[in-house]
Amino acid sequence: MTTEERYAGILDWFSRNMQDAQTELQYDSVFHLLIAVILSAQCTDKRVNMHTPEIFRKYPVPASLAEADVEDVAEDIKSITFPNSKARHLVDMARMLVDEFDGEVPSDPSELVRLPGVGRKTANVIASVVYDRPVIAVDTHVFRVARRLGLSDGKTVEAVEKDLTDAIAPEMRPKAHHWLILHGRYVCTARKPSCEGCEIRGWCRSYETGTDCSKTHENKKRK
Repeated sequence: MTTEERYAGILDWFSRNMQDAQTELQYDSVFHLLIAVILSAQCTDKRVNMHTPEIFRKYPVPASLAEADVEDVAEDIKSITFPNSKARHLVDMARMLVDEFDGEVPSDPSELVRLPGVGRKTANVIASVVYDRPVIAVDTHVFRVARRLGLSDGKTVEAVEKDLTDAIAPEMRPKAHHWLILHGRYVCTARKPSCEGCEIRGWCRSYETGTDCSKTHENKKRK
């Protein structure tokens, strides 16, 4: 099976069966989504969603967070991974929004990555989810799933992003980001992928070749 055939079969299945795929982070504004995405780094969306309602209440706009004490913010997010560094990033991010962007979250990924705590993945999430920009955010799930399926052989996040971007039509990229994330989160999991219950296994290179994905994952962790 060619790579083009894999893409065609997988994207067709997703488009017919996961039409409503969207981020699982809860938010009520672009600014609050940015906060949630920064907090979600190496943390589950479920845990982030448990704490963001109170955070959103305390910091409704960039100006309120820009004026906050970093230690107070760290206390607000103490149950989330790396609270101290994330608190500093959040406050500095809000200050830059106020000082350089008139309190508005930019839509261009090249401007988003200037914000403290915002890397390429976070920038692409905001750009695609809110502004429908034709970009694909590659997190750990997208990276793993794309390589297992045979959609990319890229060894870096940037390489996988390029392969996906080159192969997926612009109008489909924002949705494809969610398809791959959700597939990786609930089906093609890191340690125990549900291959027999996977409905796209007919196009999966790892399934086709009999690769033990869970064993490969464990071996990589030990290196």
